[in-house]
Order: sequence, then structure tokens, then C-alpha cells
Amino acid sequence: MRFLYTSGIYLYGATITLASVFNSKAKRWKKGRKNWKNQLPNTQQREVIWFHCASLGEFDQGLPLMELFKKKDPDLFLLVTFFSPSGFEHYHKRNHCADHVCYLPLDTPSNALTFIRHFNPKIALFVKYEFWGNLILEAKQGGARVVNVSGLFRPNQPFFKWHGGFFRKILRQFDWFFVQNECSGKLLTGLGLQNVQITGDTRFDRVLQHKESVAANEIIEAFKDQDELIIIGSSWPQDEEILIPWINETEKKILIAPHNVDDAHIQGIVKKVTRPLVRYTQCSTGMNAEVLILDTIGHLASAYRYGTIAYVGGGFSGSLHNILEPAVFGLPVIFGPKHTRFPEAGAFIQSGFGFSVSTTEELRQSMECIEEDYAEISQKESEFVEQNAGASQRIFDQLTSS
Repeated sequence: MRFLYTSGIYLYGATITLASVFNSKAKRWKKGRKNWKNQLPNTQQREVIWFHCASLGEFDQGLPLMELFKKKDPDLFLLVTFFSPSGFEHYHKRNHCADHVCYLPLDTPSNALTFIRHFNPKIALFVKYEFWGNLILEAKQGGARVVNVSGLFRPNQPFFKWHGGFFRKILRQFDWFFVQNECSGKLLTGLGLQNVQITGDTRFDRVLQHKESVAANEIIEAFKDQDELIIIGSSWPQDEEILIPWINETEKKILIAPHNVDDAHIQGIVKKVTRPLVRYTQCSTGMNAEVLILDTIGHLASAYRYGTIAYVGGGFSGSLHNILEPAVFGLPVIFGPKHTRFPEAGAFIQSGFGFSVSTTEELRQSMECIEEDYAEISQKESEFVEQNAGASQRIFDQLTSS
């Protein structure tokens, strides 16, 4: 099975190389890994703690735990790897304590051997998901403790299929699984794994940290003025299809932060919105507008502090974006219907401060429902976030006491 897995990895690498000719993301993925062996830093005999994050969201999940490690031992070498360009290209917008950040090399046996022998990590932490077989096997053989942080497992994953023998072998290399919920825990214990602990989601810690350190934004503050502000975060075209009719009819001020900020997408929104509108990059504090388009990356999480209600995008494709970012500021959250992969969305709905919609009419109804009992809904949401904090400390305590 390992042979088949490795063959698949080589095939994946070849496919990316071919796609890089005409696909910009594939091109960046390939370029970022070029000559990676010649760019390895000297760890100077320091103890290495390695975090692997698929993308920026997983980096955010890992940050509170990274900071706990650094606080205990400032001299350790904190290594972070990314799989996706969307993580590697934007991690620098976060305050972080990493000593070295790089792309994860393609998971071939030779790459895994070179990577692990160079860094010799004491602990290898895989945040949420992405279990790269050759790297994990090599890390375990090299003496590393292998850990899953904020793991989230589903029955349709290969580990739980009849043909998933090799992937189950990879799971058995782990010293600890710190999972988000009971469902994930049961799936793992069903495989005979006993080193499983339900610790919750470290993103709660991250958003609470961010809330305490978020900087003011003069442009958004001036745009909002004394009015209520609805924040539309990380919207996709399918989200905008149901949102824009409502935006055009409401009198509330709107901030739209599209997931894709290329000019074609922004211009498409501008043409459809009939109310006075301004782009963030063209905005002055005195400019008169009712709709603000956030045509930059890195300001959305901070913008939520000015909001009243949030609509979070990605829920029509099954790729719901982070609903904890607005929730920490007490913003009731609306999102699309495909959210089953995100347990926090179900918890929000059950608790009464999350609302799933499929149409413009359902969006209107949810807005009205929120406004009727806004203060209570917002308070319950803030309390929920506070009550679910602490996963990072629980994981850290377990790792440093054993």
C-alpha cells in the first residue's frame, strides 16, 4: 500500500507541474518548492518543534499553541510548513513566533528522509488534518512525537474505509490525537486507538487573542459612523447571488469582503449593487457611501469589531469560512446551507445564534429574527465563545507533562 500511496504522490507532483503551465496557483505551488533543499536553515542544535498547517486557517488554529511553546522555551526552534500558497503567502500578516516558515516538500520517501534528518523534530504537530504518510513515518522513525491538533474526522475519510489500511497505519504512528468533538473521538477509538482526547477547537483561543489585540481601522470606523453595519465576510458568487438583492433593498450600511479580490470579481459586484458604493482602496474618511467593498486581504477579521450582524461565505460550496471571527465580537452569524463539515456551524444553529439560509427570502427572515431579539442572541454567542476556550492550554499541558 505504501508503494501505491507513493506512486500517487509522484503522479500528483507531475499533475501540478503540468497544471502550472496555465494555472497560477499551481505555478506558485511549484515555484515555492523549487530548490527547497538548498534553503534549509541552520537550526544550530536547537530543539525543533514542527507544526504543519494546510493553509492560513490551520495556521490560526496552531498559533495559540505555538505561543505557549515559545513562552516556555524561547530558545526552541519553531518550524512551520504550509501545503497551500494561500497559507504561505499570507501568514506574515499574523503576529507569530515562528523561526522558519516554508512549503511542505512533496511527500516522497527521499524528500521525507532529507527533511526529517535535517530538522530532527522533537514533536511533529499536524493541525486539524493533512496526514502525509512518508513524512509521518520518517518523523516517527526519527524519534519524534507525532501529534494531531484540533483534529476533525468524518466517516467518509479513507481511514474508515475497507481499503484504507495504509492510512490506518499512518494514524497508528500518532502519539496523541487532540480532537474537536465526540464524533471524531468515537471514529478513532473505533479503530482501536486509545490515545485520543477531546480537547475542543484551538480557534476559540485564537479569536479571543485577536479580539484583545485588534487594531482600530479609521476608514471602516468613519464609514460606519453611528450606523449599524452588516459585515459580509469571504463571499463567493453563490453567496452574492442571494445577498445582492437584499443589499439593494435594505437601508443598512454594508461592508462586503469578497473571498476573491481580483478586479474582475470586484467589478462584477460594483455593477450589481445599486446603492452608493466605494472600494476600500479608493476610500477617504470623508467619502459618502452606503456600501464599502473591502478589496484587500488581511482586514476582515479586524473589520468584524465594527459589525452588528455577519454573513460568512463559503456555505454554498461546502467550504464555509471562519464563523468564530465574527462570533467573538457577538455578531449573530448567517451562512449558506452546506455546513455539515463544520461542527461549530451546527452548534451555532442549535444555540440560536447561527442561521443557515438558501435564498434571499430566508436571508430576510433571518435578519428579522435576529433584530427582534438581538441583545440576547449576541450575549449568548459571546458566552459560548468564552466557554469553549482553553483547548490550546489543555493540549500544551498534556504534551509537556508526559
